[in-house]
Amino acid sequence: MLILKEEKIIDSNNVIGSNIRRIRKEKGIGQSELVKMLQLSDVDITRETLVKIEGGRQHIKREQLIGIVRALNVSLEVILIKT
Repeated sequence: MLILKEEKIIDSNNVIGSNIRRIRKEKGIGQSELVKMLQLSDVDITRETLVKIEGGRQHIKREQLIGIVRALNVSLEVILIKT
């Protein structure tokens, strides 16, 4: 279940984190590389934060989600829908 709470998206089933990890790996992009891409786009994120998001231990901020969608060049639906 996805819930938008203020600036964070609560993803109790870790659909978003799992999809980010899967797509990132499919595209051959490392975590550090994705973080650099996001930081260059003025998205506030660290590698530690990305690790936690992918592992379902931290909620993702809307700004981070939008940045990741753009950096991975995928649609928002691909990130939000359980495969």
